[in-house]
Amino acid sequence: QVQLVESGGGLVQPGGSLRLSCAASGDSLDYYGIGWFRQAPGLRREGVACISSTDGRDYYTRSVKGRFTISRDNAKSTVYLQMNNLKPEDTAVYYCTTDVLCYAEYIGYADWVSWGQGTQVTVSS
Repeated sequence: QVQLVESGGGLVQPGGSLRLSCAASGDSLDYYGIGWFRQAPGLRREGVACISSTDGRDYYTRSVKGRFTISRDNAKSTVYLQMNNLKPEDTAVYYCTTDVLCYAEYIGYADWVSWGQGTQVTVSS
């Protein structure tokens, strides 16, 4: 079973950029779909971006399209989330998981999902 560790969060001003990393151990990521999720205080966890294990394509929630890019480096067993033009509403704890349901119109997680510690992203001036 693959274990995932998120990193790369921090405090950034509006309009700034961050790159989050999701490092895997215990198994190769080659054949997994992978998703990034986030949860802001008082809100439900939402899917942000994912790479489908079925078609290899990446999908994004509408609010981040054109600003965020998900990518993977299988040689490094790492998945990235490049976040540009950050907005205060992007403030949240960000998580990655392979237990993702990744579709063009829906990014969700499986009932059996397990979460890591996440990484905090704060967008504030």
